[in-house]
Amino acid sequence: MELERTVDVPAAPEWLERALRGRVDGEVRFDRGSLATYSCDSSNYRQIPIAVVVPRTVEAGVGAVEVCRTARVPVVSRGGGTSLAGQATNAAVVIDWSKYCHRMVSVEAAARTCVVEPGIAVDDLNRALAPDGLMFGPKPSTHQTCTIGGMVGNNSCGASAQAYGKTVDNVRRLEVLTYAGDRMWVGPTPTDELERITSGHDARADLYRRLVGLRDRYLGQIRTGYPKIPRRVSGYNLDALLPESGFDVAKALVGSEGTLVTVLHAELELVTVPAYQTMVLLGYPDLEAAGRAVRRILPHEPWQLEGLDEILIGLEHGEHLVDTAIRRLPEGRAWLTAQFAGETFAQVDAAAHRLMDDLKTGDDPIPSMVYLDDPGREAELIELREAGLGATAHPVARHENWEGWEDSAVHPNDLGEYLHDLRELLSRFGYDETETSLYGHFGQGCVHTRIPFELRTADGIAHYRDFVRQAAELVTRYGGSLSGEHGDGQSRGELLTIMFGPDLVVAFGAVKAIFDPDNRMNPGKVVDPNPLDSHLRLGTGFAHPPIKTQFSYPKDDGTFTNAALRCVGIGKCRTSASENGQVMCPSYLVTREEEHSPRGRSRLLFEMVRGEVIPDGWRSTEVRDALDLCLACKGCKVDCPVGVDVATYKAEFLSHHYAHRIRPTAHYSMGWLPVWALAARRAPRLVNAATHRAPLSGIVKRAGGIAPERALPRFSEQPFTDWWRTRPRRAERAERGRLVLWPDTFTNYFRPSIGRAAVEVLEAAGFEVTLPARSVCCGLTWISTGQLGVARRVLRRTAGVLRDDIRAGTPIVGLEPSCGAVFRSDAHELLGDDEDIRRLSKQFVTFAEVLQDRASDWTAPRLDVHAMVQTHCHEHAVLGADAEAKLIERAGMDREQLDSGCCGLAGNFGFERGHYDVSMAAAERVVLPRVRAAEDTTLVLADGFSCRTQIEHGTDRKAMHLAEALAAGLHAARLGSRPEQTITDHLREDS
Repeated sequence: MELERTVDVPAAPEWLERALRGRVDGEVRFDRGSLATYSCDSSNYRQIPIAVVVPRTVEAGVGAVEVCRTARVPVVSRGGGTSLAGQATNAAVVIDWSKYCHRMVSVEAAARTCVVEPGIAVDDLNRALAPDGLMFGPKPSTHQTCTIGGMVGNNSCGASAQAYGKTVDNVRRLEVLTYAGDRMWVGPTPTDELERITSGHDARADLYRRLVGLRDRYLGQIRTGYPKIPRRVSGYNLDALLPESGFDVAKALVGSEGTLVTVLHAELELVTVPAYQTMVLLGYPDLEAAGRAVRRILPHEPWQLEGLDEILIGLEHGEHLVDTAIRRLPEGRAWLTAQFAGETFAQVDAAAHRLMDDLKTGDDPIPSMVYLDDPGREAELIELREAGLGATAHPVARHENWEGWEDSAVHPNDLGEYLHDLRELLSRFGYDETETSLYGHFGQGCVHTRIPFELRTADGIAHYRDFVRQAAELVTRYGGSLSGEHGDGQSRGELLTIMFGPDLVVAFGAVKAIFDPDNRMNPGKVVDPNPLDSHLRLGTGFAHPPIKTQFSYPKDDGTFTNAALRCVGIGKCRTSASENGQVMCPSYLVTREEEHSPRGRSRLLFEMVRGEVIPDGWRSTEVRDALDLCLACKGCKVDCPVGVDVATYKAEFLSHHYAHRIRPTAHYSMGWLPVWALAARRAPRLVNAATHRAPLSGIVKRAGGIAPERALPRFSEQPFTDWWRTRPRRAERAERGRLVLWPDTFTNYFRPSIGRAAVEVLEAAGFEVTLPARSVCCGLTWISTGQLGVARRVLRRTAGVLRDDIRAGTPIVGLEPSCGAVFRSDAHELLGDDEDIRRLSKQFVTFAEVLQDRASDWTAPRLDVHAMVQTHCHEHAVLGADAEAKLIERAGMDREQLDSGCCGLAGNFGFERGHYDVSMAAAERVVLPRVRAAEDTTLVLADGFSCRTQIEHGTDRKAMHLAEALAAGLHAARLGSRPEQTITDHLREDS
């Protein structure tokens, strides 16, 4: 279908653009792609910005506000863009602080304070503080990407707030800028200092005098109108202006969501990193019982106390999220995880056992219990809880769930009863209680959930509005808060009167008038808010007929529209460091551009489907350019909490974008690589001479759209399949049965030694090895360049060649991870109606898997070498690397896993002209420096052709396939210095 434009983007005068470009040291963007990328945060809401400004310095951000003031246009600050209530989306000039303004300005370790710029992410800050044994206490589940500026704006919390409080409890001072241009540091104000300030004649004096007058006018309401609970995040913090609170203007501004001031710097109070932790897992028969148990546990002062229900665990298990942690849970249908932290193991061990002993006494039912003192296992349980937001968004074969009432809070002593009443309310509104998980920070009475609101029809939206109003009345009856973590924004702004009453809401408006009388700071949020059912990301106008696609999108009800909606904005793809095995997202890690993250690309695809900001549909150059730097690593497919799959979306987009059009030359040169390789086998020496000698090599690269810096791989003079045909057949019977070894293009034509080694190892393990009867291909290169019609034909032909083996159940063994990923994932999404393709996806196994699963009793050769292992992205995302890790250990190798993310070459990506710098920058983050620093006696292992090629291009080392190493071990090869040379020499002799 042709996607059509229906409304205009808000216009921006040319003079505003000129003024911003002239004043701001940074990036000033008015293009449609940027406006689309920043149109949403992590909420249900969508507003198209006027412009996006990315300042390189705090001073540049000040300049941007100055220009906006002159132009009288609204401003909204943005950090990680993970706001769940609509705080970070507005028809305004968006200032993104996260790309450049992320420095820790200073740290005073003795005083346990630091000063930071607003764009620094929590994890980055804590990494910088680690050498001093310090950290910032609050840690939301989005800690990898949420920024301190955003946390200040939102008054964020996280599980660790149980011990350290909310952000407001950890902010000492703020440097702020008003829309009028007044810049000042604010914080606690002793009485004598307050008198000195208010007796002055400057802008600050006037502001403080008006704040004092407002406080005194509403003194009684402020003292009695705020809930006395640990997790009150809703409303402005007027209670921080009370005399007994030290007239703390910084704390009053925390949680104001960018509606009052722009935060330029924050001085934070820090805590010491606890040396030891223990954890007690407690199982209960139902969630209400778990909620009621909280009051019994709190006197033991746990560091964190989290709640989980069986619905959440079922959703996470269905998505294979943190399965090892799920298996550790004790018997029950609801659980509490109580973690203790301290400076000695004896301290935290005793605290955990005191709790367990206490719970075994009294009249309450005794919960099932599991005690943990292993940091790795405890981290898995924490990850289990943090995965909740993603797991509940898109339940498999269920309705999609939305925020809107996702973080209400009551006093912990009332939690059990509140959970009961909230369940009843959900049931009364027809929101299936068997599908709606309730979980969260139970130790502080905060309940997280996502609810299957119908946000595309007028009746569904009216139902949603009615529900949240009744939910607000319910939580208010309990003396609770509309928000216990995510703030008000647009989701709860209009509900504040229910919670606080009219007088305090009028007071909030008066505060807004003091700081922002022209209503230019993030308007429509908190004060005079937009209706909670306006500016919805979906809404009644979002109705699109099915779009004809190449892939089947089985997890998205078979529609590309739902695939484009899959991202809910959690932002895990925007982490600044790949760690814990995460691959996502190599292009963002290099560029730090929102549009180069899976979230940004998903936003652009959604706007393409919607057709308003991006009116050109599949022909959109904005979407094409954002996808251009996608490496198709598939990291997001497994690392993204909701399983966004940008590699598939890119292939889909390219297939439509270039339909009936001339493609980039790289699509013809590298996209058709299997064909060119087949042709080159007739004269490999001649082809190698042409591609490696000037001036022909330069001509070939220019003609093929290949980066001039790259050396083209050399074709082997004897492809693996040619060697196979001339090889004497094995006479003895294979006791483990027959298998088919897949001769992928890269092994066959560029590194046939891998195929020969695999045959030797598999036969030594007792298998009968065969090859396909005719030339076959998985279609990988056509898929990665979006030539999906060709890929379908190639796959159908391959299935035909393998049909007898497929129907006989013969294992198909692969050596190249990217080809294996096609069979496990892409093939059945392209040809899901083909039974042979479906069977093939189940019968395909990796080299390591067949030896682990079908030859577990085989004695692998011992190599006794230190192995540095680079896992291929597709192995990480689709195939899994556990079998390889175990096989390496079986072979006596000391395994060092490179936590490097993607190597940066990524098949055709790193070879394409225009991609070289990004490709090498991705490699230089971790993998190349680590390989260069490796001892000469270290064996570098990489099963992927791309990984090996990149390592050889960027270092003086040669990476080996595991099959090559094991084959050398069969002959008791002694691996000394430069073990790769010993293995290569052995394989050359054996060929």
